[in-house]
Amino acid sequence: MSNPVSTVIPTLDGPVLGVLARTSAPLTGRKIQQLAAAGGETGTRTVLRRLASTGLVVATEVGHSVQYSLNRDHLAANAVIELTTLRQRLFDGIGRVIQGWQVQPTHASVFGSAARGDGGLDSDIDLLIVHRFDAGAEPTQIWVDQVSDLADQVYRWSGNHLQAYELSSDGFLQHLQAGEPIVKEWRRDAITVSGPEFRTFMNTHTHGHGAP
Repeated sequence: MSNPVSTVIPTLDGPVLGVLARTSAPLTGRKIQQLAAAGGETGTRTVLRRLASTGLVVATEVGHSVQYSLNRDHLAANAVIELTTLRQRLFDGIGRVIQGWQVQPTHASVFGSAARGDGGLDSDIDLLIVHRFDAGAEPTQIWVDQVSDLADQVYRWSGNHLQAYELSSDGFLQHLQAGEPIVKEWRRDAITVSGPEFRTFMNTHTHGHGAP
C-alpha cells in the first residue's frame, strides 16, 4: 500500500510514474527523484527520458532545466492513474462492504501503516471497528461472519491480511479514558470508512461518555 504502482511496475518507472500521476504540475527530474524516494537522480532522468520518448510523459524545457508531466491524454495514462489510486480504492471498497452489512457498526476506520501509506508487502490492513454489542457480550454469528468475509475480500483485493480491532462503545471509551498507546495512532492516522469522522466520533464519546 505504500507504493501501489509497484505491484505491476516493480522498476524505478513505478515510483516515477506514481509521482507524476499525483500532480498535474510539471516537475524537474530532481524534484521527481526526491518525491519518489527511490533510485538516484541519474536513473530517474534516464527513466523520464525513456517515458517521454513513448509520449506518456511530456518533457518541457524551461530555461536551463527540463520539467516533466504525465500526458493524461495518452492511452496508458488511465492505467497508471488506476494503479496509483489503489490505496484509496481499497478504503472505498471496505466502506462499501460495511455499508452492506446486516449488522452495522457505529464506526470503522483504517489506521496504521495502510492509512499512513508506509506499509510493506507483509503489513496488515488495520481496521478499527466499534460495534453496538454490550461490553463483554459475545457478538452474534452474523457479525462474526461479516468481519470474516470482509477479511477474505481485503486479502483478495490487496494480498494483505485484515487485522480487525473490534471494540464495543464502552470499550472504545475505556481506551480513550485510559490513554491507551493505540489511541495516539488512531488520532494521527485514522481514515474513516464507515460512520462519522473519527475525530467527531471520538469527541462524542469523550464528552458524551459514550452516549449517541
